[in-house]
Amino acid sequence: MINSRRTFIKSAAIGSIAGLLVPEIVSAAKTPSKQGKITLQDNDIILFQGDSITDSGRQKNNAEKNNNSALGNGYALLTAARLLQKYPEKNLSIYNRGISGNKVYQLAERWEDDCLNLKPTILSILIGVNDFWHTLTGGYKGTVTTYKNDFEALLDKTKQKLPNVKLIIGQPFALTGVKAVDSSWFPAFTDYQNSAREIADKYQAHYIPYQKIFDQAAKTGSPSYWTGDGVHPSLAGGQLMAESWLDLIK
Repeated sequence: MINSRRTFIKSAAIGSIAGLLVPEIVSAAKTPSKQGKITLQDNDIILFQGDSITDSGRQKNNAEKNNNSALGNGYALLTAARLLQKYPEKNLSIYNRGISGNKVYQLAERWEDDCLNLKPTILSILIGVNDFWHTLTGGYKGTVTTYKNDFEALLDKTKQKLPNVKLIIGQPFALTGVKAVDSSWFPAFTDYQNSAREIADKYQAHYIPYQKIFDQAAKTGSPSYWTGDGVHPSLAGGQLMAESWLDLIK
């Protein structure tokens, strides 16, 4: 009887820890943003931009707001679902315009239609993994300086057209030892990550340190649990990203 009770208590404790796992990971990995947290306003327009991590299989011919197919099946959808469920009174409009394979200069090529014309009030950008990865596998000749200059030019244009937009910049991330990512990525990829942080500071953007968050998560589950190939998040990894994004909202 005593052993059964101990087993029950132990199982309940483990269950409680598991239930708090993702928030605890986010809390342990993040430091308070220099910009504080974002207070949502009525009629906010939220736009997710980036590469395949953001794209996540969305229907490109579906331009509707708050639409499952248009939001894909990754962190943008998971984040949007929570926002729409929690704030029905705010009449939020949420879009995903991530495109698989994109580098910063490719965002710039479609920025008028896929960003500026939507007039987002909150703009979330996760970009940079392809700016490095494609130098290893795709023959791309860009450098970390190219990445930084292209990104700053994109944000300069954005701030000129949308001076009051609230910016969120996600850190590009990769977990080593999972298929596509090996030791050749680091320390070179770290320069791109540091640049993303510097850019966020320069433009007073809210910043999500995804590398640190995923590294923290990898202590509780293998890297392959959180990402299928070292770059693209699993379902659990997508939820981790969504929780990290939502942690910016008060």
